[in-house]
Amino acid sequence: MRYHLQIGMCEAAHYLPMVQAAEAAGYDGITIPDSICYPQEASSKYPYNADGSREFLETVPFIESLIAVTAMAAVTEKVRFATFVYKLAVRQVAGVAKQVQSIQALSNNRFDFGIGISPWEEDFAVMQTPWEKRGKRFDEQIDILRGLESGEYFGYQGEIIQMPANKMRPVPSKPTPLLIGGHTGPALKRAARVGDGWMCAGLPTPELQQHIEQLQGYRKEYGTDDREFRIYTGSEEGFSKEGIERLEGLGVTDLIVGFRNIYNMEPDQPLEDKIQMLEGYAKQFITR
Repeated sequence: MRYHLQIGMCEAAHYLPMVQAAEAAGYDGITIPDSICYPQEASSKYPYNADGSREFLETVPFIESLIAVTAMAAVTEKVRFATFVYKLAVRQVAGVAKQVQSIQALSNNRFDFGIGISPWEEDFAVMQTPWEKRGKRFDEQIDILRGLESGEYFGYQGEIIQMPANKMRPVPSKPTPLLIGGHTGPALKRAARVGDGWMCAGLPTPELQQHIEQLQGYRKEYGTDDREFRIYTGSEEGFSKEGIERLEGLGVTDLIVGFRNIYNMEPDQPLEDKIQMLEGYAKQFITR
């Protein structure tokens, strides 16, 4: 099992000391949530909590996730970073590709790009991106992310995106891992077909098992089950040795650890308390 500390939705001054403490404590990685804004009026619901409400996010601060990764990578040497997950479908893909490539160059390839489709129609409206055909746009964006890492001229003529041939440098010395987020059937199929991993926002263990079994079935169907594949999730199971073993038995490779239930609108803790908690968890569960 690899262990990742979730950092985000907190004061900006907490990011750097927390990532340095996590690296020193032995965590394998850091996950960073992504959010653009909180709309004044909204109709779409949040799909990853029990009642679909999202008031818990109204006053939560968010540093732009790729900027947060860049800042944290600059003060660390070994720990990896992953967005959990970056709302790629609402953004312009070539500009994002350049940002990701730059992060890899500056961090010595320590970035895993967790990506997904925002469930909020308002994100698309704010970013002036059509809500319609968002899944198709996302698929084309994945093609472009990979193509622009070739270091050679690459153009694209898709149903949604048309991009003239261009070359970007520097590109990563090895492909950026793309981790696909989402709990729906299309998301699982996409992860199995073109992803290097799947990111689960958190499910009860029986449902997580069902999703992983479905995912592995798709991987066999697409003929991708012979390549390395990572499964990320946060879970209450991660706070006991027996629970961690259960997750490993299901096929989970990467456990996301957090000490605050944001869905219940728990307030953020002082920095010193958070560092004490992450260090205590590492001493109990992370062995090196």
